[in-house]
Amino acid sequence: MGRLTIYKDNYVDATAVSNIFIDEYMKDANDAQLKIYIYLIRMMNANLSCSLSDIADKFNHTEKDVMRALKYWEKNRLLSLEYDEARNLIGIHLLDLNRQINGDPMPAAPAAARAVKEPVSPDIDAVSEPASASEDKQLSEESYERPSYSLDQLKEFKSKEETSQLLFIVEQYIGKTLSPSEVRTIFFISDKLAFSVDLIDYLVQYCVERGKKDFRYIEKVAVSWAQSGITNPKDAEKYAYKYDKSVYDIMNALGKNTSPTSKEADYIRHWTKELDFDMDVIRVACERTVMGTDKHRFEYADTILKSWHNAGVHHLPDIAKEDEKFLRGKTSRTLPKSVSNNAFNQFKQHDYDFETLEKELLKIR
Repeated sequence: MGRLTIYKDNYVDATAVSNIFIDEYMKDANDAQLKIYIYLIRMMNANLSCSLSDIADKFNHTEKDVMRALKYWEKNRLLSLEYDEARNLIGIHLLDLNRQINGDPMPAAPAAARAVKEPVSPDIDAVSEPASASEDKQLSEESYERPSYSLDQLKEFKSKEETSQLLFIVEQYIGKTLSPSEVRTIFFISDKLAFSVDLIDYLVQYCVERGKKDFRYIEKVAVSWAQSGITNPKDAEKYAYKYDKSVYDIMNALGKNTSPTSKEADYIRHWTKELDFDMDVIRVACERTVMGTDKHRFEYADTILKSWHNAGVHHLPDIAKEDEKFLRGKTSRTLPKSVSNNAFNQFKQHDYDFETLEKELLKIR
């Protein structure tokens, strides 16, 4: 997960909100915008880093909500957002409010901050888009306002057999009986967003698995999926998985600082879903890959993990056992009599032959 650098023109060792902000800006901002701006001040004054997902989790928003609030404050010249060449957000610059009152020009961000290139792992794709595209999507989202369903409409919706079963399933996920407002949210997702029963089932399960049972959050995720043209659980899984935190953890472990390509995402999905490896095991494979080669890293890691899977390795202790078995077999076959069997030689014999792996990989490419 990418960490965002937050900095400003002047620094004080306290979390204080400017009177200028209270007098001039607070009255026009909504709840999310206020919370996020004050939280940024808190994090900056404490010299703490954060990410879009950290802020979203803190206030039970989606990362798109956070990005929209940041753009609001940028438009009002209270902060500036910095991007790398791929339009990934890499920094937030909190501006001195006294400059705004005095009419001073907006200062340029320090070169060191502009040079930082850290990936942001969103659960939506609006973060890395040009501003014009984000604004178009914002206007699109405003058209997804929930209608004021009447009691008769709600009663008819609940009386359908398929709907009744769906509401029962949702209640099992949430762990309580749904309130009328929560039923209206499900009605809205089914009616106006045209989600199928299976897609609503997957949507609620997806949110609950991430610790989000708030229906405002569920509705926001549903809207973002609708905007992205998602119509079935399979598409939703691919869309959500692309921005899963574990994906970016693996990308970082392999020395990658960009969003995963489709092929890279397929590799990661294969390791985590099909081979069902623990993240700790995948990290070890990534560490050995990085130590052994600078190229074809996904192919190398895939070779290691497949060999472990075939050997029944699924947890960290299993790796040590497999390494010991590999070492014993290789040492008995290849260790010259003139070479002493000391600890150093044992360690060297333990490593993977990446040169041989690379030759094998090149044969099949």
